[in-house]
Amino acid sequence: MVGGSSPPEWGLEQMSGDLVSVRILAAFGSAVDRDLLRQAAAMAPILIDVIEAENAGAARRSISAGDIDVVFIEGTAASTELKSFLTAAKSAPRPPFVIIVASAAWDASEFKTAGVTIDGVVAKPARIEQAKVLIDRCVRLRLPSRVLVVDDSSTQRRIVRKLLTGIRFPLDIAEAEEGIDALKQLSGGKFDFVFFAVTIHHSHPRHQILRFGS
Repeated sequence: MVGGSSPPEWGLEQMSGDLVSVRILAAFGSAVDRDLLRQAAAMAPILIDVIEAENAGAARRSISAGDIDVVFIEGTAASTELKSFLTAAKSAPRPPFVIIVASAAWDASEFKTAGVTIDGVVAKPARIEQAKVLIDRCVRLRLPSRVLVVDDSSTQRRIVRKLLTGIRFPLDIAEAEEGIDALKQLSGGKFDFVFFAVTIHHSHPRHQILRFGS
């Protein structure tokens, strides 16, 4: 996750039929900084609920219910309170994605050595376009990515499916037993990721999958 990219068009093609909403906890900067994020959230294609917290202590209380999807929190590396928040976030009933909002010089090594992990680091948005990029990333965290698993072994497909369903990101997983079936599915719908067996021959239909995606 990187701040300052080109602003999104809000033209998300993967909107699911289910009602999707995102709850964001903004615990960084001043009220003006947080309001910029709120303005960008109001422009999103889905419901975005922005909850504000003035410091890490208030943020910790806000995540206790386990209904926060993404946290943007001030990256003060020397803050014991922040480390305590990060530990609490990972222990929440439904752990949120925790993104540090910091200067370009911020160093995550102190948290790594303390055994505390984060999900990303971004620069504090200074313009509405930058804030929209952050909101767009949050939206995509909640929308399921479409995945196609291609393998002639049902056992291997089952293993891959089990591994994929164990990650934190929502996925819509489809399967194909052979390359021809995979090509039909690829031509009929949009997939974000394709997993297939690595043994590929130029004469095999699986080789066409590579050409299809190139």
